[in-house]
Amino acid sequence: MKKRSKDLLTKAGDYQAEIKELAKSPYTIMEVCGTHTVTIAKNAIRELLPNTVRLISGPGCPVCVTDSSDIDRYLYLAAQPKVITATFGDMIRVPGTDKSLQVLRAEGADVRIVYSTQDALELAHRNPDKEVVFLGVGFETTIPTVAVSLEIAKREGIKNYSVLSMHKVVPPVLKLLAEDDQLAVNAFLHPGHVCSIIGIEPIEFMAKDYGLPGAVTGFDALDILEGIVMLLRQREEARSDIEIQYQRVVKAAGNPKAKNFIERVFEPVDASWRGIGLIPQSGLGMREEYSLWDAARKFSLPTFNSPETPGCRCGDVLRGLIYPTQCPLFAKHCTPMKPIGPCMVSTEGSCAAYHRYSQRSVD
Repeated sequence: MKKRSKDLLTKAGDYQAEIKELAKSPYTIMEVCGTHTVTIAKNAIRELLPNTVRLISGPGCPVCVTDSSDIDRYLYLAAQPKVITATFGDMIRVPGTDKSLQVLRAEGADVRIVYSTQDALELAHRNPDKEVVFLGVGFETTIPTVAVSLEIAKREGIKNYSVLSMHKVVPPVLKLLAEDDQLAVNAFLHPGHVCSIIGIEPIEFMAKDYGLPGAVTGFDALDILEGIVMLLRQREEARSDIEIQYQRVVKAAGNPKAKNFIERVFEPVDASWRGIGLIPQSGLGMREEYSLWDAARKFSLPTFNSPETPGCRCGDVLRGLIYPTQCPLFAKHCTPMKPIGPCMVSTEGSCAAYHRYSQRSVD
């Protein structure tokens, strides 16, 4: 164990030295994954880097990018009689305009925390007299499991199970970031989880069309340091490619079976992202064959036009325009115990990561 720890430290030192050697001029890198954000903060990676290398967080937390109107929509549904709302834990404390799932549960709504869609299906089996609605929030990483649950529900005729799809896909938001005149980014650390499903072909346009190098990176500190080295090497060699650092998991073609499940059940739709706005074809809606299990249609849910929380700058954090510490509410009025915005609620949220691991100002 001691030898392994020493080897890891040696490797980290080697990466740090190479980064210092290569980073002779300013270089800004955006990580587009909430798990990367947490790893960077937890391991003080920013503090290991020379001042010329700047890391900023992007819209990589699915809970955080869920639009305020979608939050109010599922809160409206959760308050209906004979509805069991099944959700992952991060969603329960996200504030809507007036309440959260946590508040609704205290008021008597039936809200259950589940760990998988299989758990939600089991709830439907055990409660045939109630409607079980799973809140579909996530990127390509978790969408295949939701698709499988819907196929099972259709095959087995489980009519009291449905999904409220608020799923989002990554490539369209990357395109928006690449075209954002306010955002000065030189390269991207791409999410290993997402690319394990979709591969790299859907994001290669970032390098080919916009000249923005990328490294698909794993989730420990050495993965991220190596990813940064790979990006700086590309600059040194005047290249713009999408490279895979996370080769132990990610294949260039992704996971064909998982992609097939997604395509069978879902189709692209326009979707609103918190703080960013409507992005064409960046969401997923259920195909007509699965309309009986589409909660939005099943319950004829109204649409909401909910305002953003006054003073909350989650949107600017998600676009990489400011650091969490630059939000006037950070650590003053907005804390993990009393979150105002979703970036402070989710364990993958930038604000929560900064609050837990580093509250110093970042220039």
